Amino acid sequence: MDRAISQTTQVWRRRRRWLLAAGLLLVLAAALLAFRTLLRPSLSRSAILTARAETGDVEASLTAAGVIIPAHEAVLTSPIQSTIRRVAVAVGSRVQPGQTILELDRELTTTALAKLQDEQQQHRNKTGQLQLSLEKALNDLRAQQLTQQVKVRSLQSALRDEQYLLKIGGGTAESVRQAELNLRLAQLEQQRLTEQIRNQRAANAADVRELGFTMQIQDRSIRELAGKLQQANISSQQPGVLTWVNEDLGTTVQAGDPLARVADLSRFRVRATISDAYADALHLQDPVVIRINGTDLRGTISTISPAVEKGVVTFYAALQQDHHPALRANLRADVFVVTQAHHGVVRVKNGPFYQGGKEQPVFVVKEGKARRRTVQFGASNFDYVQITGGLGAGEEVVVSDMKDYADTPELILHD
Repeated sequence: MDRAISQTTQVWRRRRRWLLAAGLLLVLAAALLAFRTLLRPSLSRSAILTARAETGDVEASLTAAGVIIPAHEAVLTSPIQSTIRRVAVAVGSRVQPGQTILELDRELTTTALAKLQDEQQQHRNKTGQLQLSLEKALNDLRAQQLTQQVKVRSLQSALRDEQYLLKIGGGTAESVRQAELNLRLAQLEQQRLTEQIRNQRAANAADVRELGFTMQIQDRSIRELAGKLQQANISSQQPGVLTWVNEDLGTTVQAGDPLARVADLSRFRVRATISDAYADALHLQDPVVIRINGTDLRGTISTISPAVEKGVVTFYAALQQDHHPALRANLRADVFVVTQAHHGVVRVKNGPFYQGGKEQPVFVVKEGKARRRTVQFGASNFDYVQITGGLGAGEEVVVSDMKDYADTPELILHD
């Protein structure tokens, strides 16, 4: 026979069911909270780089590749065609003006000089022979002129005789006209000889001048070759350091071939190259920043090459501190050509996060979280990017590459 359940038992059972339901709900809520926590992305602070936005200057610039070169470098070339006989100074040594650096073989040039001197002596002999020949031709013409003068005087006398005979009736008019004709022909011949003598004298003078010019040219060639022969011992005209020398003994060199370089290593400048796409952005006196192993030196563009070679433009920059201790010949450097300068603007350190556009999302760090935010950018350079909107000074920004989290609105940062 069934017994009725007491009121106490029924209350206790109901409470147990309620407690079990409440516990189950608490367990489900805790599980759901834990699951949501596991689904929220997180990132270790040690895996990212951050920087704080600050107020400062931003100089928009173009990046070029540069090499430090001496401000003054003399290239010593071969004055003659010869061979290298001896190298007297080692590369890296200091040289003084007039100090022999390299010796060339003089034999070939000495032979050429002797040949020129022999030819000049032949020209001198030809000058004497020419003067004698020309004087002889002129004397022959003078003799013919004197003979013609005598002939003219004789014909003048014959004409007077014929005129007298005609006057006294002992001659004829035909004889007078013939005497006049003979005299006229003789006078014309005399005039021709006089003109021929004048022309001969002018021709003689021209021939002498021509030979004189030839001898002057030969004299200059002799002096020039003799001077080059004296320069066969290659030396510098200025003090400096020997940065390069052709050490291949016995090598044949032509006149004008470089043999050595002497540089003044107390002053330097920069030779830089940049893509020809930026050629129109380069101007004389534009400011530049030269970065050498973390040291920044300022200068200005002093020369721009007008020619484009293999798609690049070459330009030179003068340094304000051209004797800085960090400067070394042939040392590579980064060159930044400043195109615009913005002062007192909000800026943040440049990094992989910056894609080069005017607007992009970035992650702003606050209270242990990195939240995505759209930020506007302005000018940029190798070091900084200008912030024009969306970020204030003092805020912390992730500057690492965050492409893997492009669709994540928020990241939890943990140690």
